[in-house]
Amino acid sequence: MKLLAVLVLCLTLGFSNAGGTVTDAEIKSISERLYSLDSNKASASDLVIDPQALVADSQTSSETDRSSKSLFSYLNENALFSKPTYAALLSVLDNYNRMTGQAENFSSQQLAEQDKFVRETMSNTQLGRELFAFLYNKGIYKSEEDFIQDLKMMWFGLYSRNNNQLDSSGFEHIFAGEIKGGKVSGFHNWIRFYLLEKSGKLNYYSHSFNGPWTTFPDVLGMQFMWDGYYKQVGSAVIGCSPEFDFAIYSLCYITRPGKQCHLSVGGKTLIIQTYTWDNSSYGDGKKFIGSAYPASP
Repeated sequence: MKLLAVLVLCLTLGFSNAGGTVTDAEIKSISERLYSLDSNKASASDLVIDPQALVADSQTSSETDRSSKSLFSYLNENALFSKPTYAALLSVLDNYNRMTGQAENFSSQQLAEQDKFVRETMSNTQLGRELFAFLYNKGIYKSEEDFIQDLKMMWFGLYSRNNNQLDSSGFEHIFAGEIKGGKVSGFHNWIRFYLLEKSGKLNYYSHSFNGPWTTFPDVLGMQFMWDGYYKQVGSAVIGCSPEFDFAIYSLCYITRPGKQCHLSVGGKTLIIQTYTWDNSSYGDGKKFIGSAYPASP
C-alpha cells in the first residue's frame, strides 16, 4: 500500500495522535472494523459444525471421547481454499515437524511461502491494510515494509522450546500446533483442525466453551486427540479467514504483549491472551510471539 494512500485512509477513519499509546477503546474499535472487513470468512452455507458434547472445565482432563461424529460436518473447500489467503496458509501449514526438540530447517521455497502468507494476508487484503493503517498512524511502524518484515520475524523467527534446538516459532505453535512433554502444545487454528480431522489424524472429543456468536466467526474451546497426543483445551476462532486470525493475534501481540487483549467482534467481547517468548529475541531486543489464543469466558 502506498504511503499516501495510507495517510488518506488514516484521515478518513479519523485516527489521530500518532505515536501515542493504544487505548482499550481503540483496540475495540479497530477490531470491529477488521471484523466488518472479513469478506473471506465462511458463511453458513460454506461451513457446518457439530460441537456435540459440552463438558465442564473439571472434565477436560479426562481424555474421554464424548462425541460420535466429527466436529466439522461440511466445508466448501472449493469456495474457500481457492481464495489467495487460504491457499497461502495451506502452503505454509505443512512445512513443520510437530515434535519440539527437533530443529526446523526450511528450504528457499518454504521461506518464500512464509513471505507470501504475510503479504497475501496483510498487503493484499483490505483487512490487512486497515490494520497497518491503524498501527502506522499510532507511530508503531514507519512503513508497510517495516510492518511486513517485523511480522515475518515475530511470527516465523525460530527459537528453542526444547533441547536447545531451533524447533519452534509463534506461527508453528499457534497455527500448526506442536508436541511437547507428551501432549499437544498450542494449536489454535480452525483450518488446521479441519484438515487433520478430515485426514483421520485428529479425533474430536468435546468442547468446554462455545462463544456467544450465532454466525461465523465463532469461538470454541475443544478437547481432542491428535495422532496419539491429547489437547485438554484448544481454543480457536472458527470460520474466520486466515487474514482475520493473523490480524487479531498480531494486533493483540503488538499492542498488549503478554496480556489479555479485549476485542469487540460483532458487538460481543473476544478476549485474546498473548504471551511473549522471553528466552531469545530479534532485532533490537524485540520478542518473538510465544503464544496467542482466545481466552475462555
